[in-house]
Amino acid sequence: MAAPALHWNAEALRSQLAARRPGLALEIVAETRSTNSDLLDRLRADPFRPCLRVAERQIEGRGRHGRRWRAEPGASLTFSLALPIARADWSGLSLAVGVAIADALDPSTAAHRIGLKWPNDLWLLDTPDHGRKLGGILIETAPAAAGRVAVIGIGLNITGHHTAGSDYGSGYASVDELDPTADAPTTLARIATPLLDAVERFEQAGFAAFHERFAVRDLLVGRPVRTTQPGVAEGVAEGVTGDGALRVRTADGRLHAVASGEVSVRVGATAGAAPC
Repeated sequence: MAAPALHWNAEALRSQLAARRPGLALEIVAETRSTNSDLLDRLRADPFRPCLRVAERQIEGRGRHGRRWRAEPGASLTFSLALPIARADWSGLSLAVGVAIADALDPSTAAHRIGLKWPNDLWLLDTPDHGRKLGGILIETAPAAAGRVAVIGIGLNITGHHTAGSDYGSGYASVDELDPTADAPTTLARIATPLLDAVERFEQAGFAAFHERFAVRDLLVGRPVRTTQPGVAEGVAEGVTGDGALRVRTADGRLHAVASGEVSVRVGATAGAAPC
């Protein structure tokens, strides 16, 4: 059965975006290989114009380390935002983007349902020790006449991904578990303006402006983790630094800052807990 047609209400969305970022183009396409690749290719070939590009179906979407993110119409929301960022230090940009999306979809201050897994994943929490992946962020960069440009790729599961997992390493979640009326167009309309505001705030103040908000959604704090950084193979996460690096304390008591690389959560939800 064909997926139902999506109604993006594009003119209203364009007006919403223009109010925050005049000159920002909005493009909605039925299918593409990757919205990030589309915008990166355009930066290399044409004069730069800020753009938010949405694909109903993405066949070669990428996550970190080249992982595939395949999006089908209606089931996922996949889009990329290309903007120049006039800031020398981009450390923590993916964390700031994650905070903006989580706050837009889950504004409650009483008990957050969305947690953030350093450095670029959003998780739906079933319990404090059990979560499922809701979405991810991939930020790439390329030079342009306008200066250094960030291409911020975002993928969110919208429907049909209610797959149980046993820990923070498995299982999938979708936005309709938070809001049964959610679809891809309404979700985009909900997060687009907060995302633009977050990029502007990051350009002005860096990750420091988001540090506290990230901390209250930080899934790794207090948990055993493994990293690919030499000398920090295993340890316990102790939050993030003011510029967004992961703080990991190793068995010898030393505290390390992990700025890049892969981090996985060991099965065994909290430090000192017995493995499941």
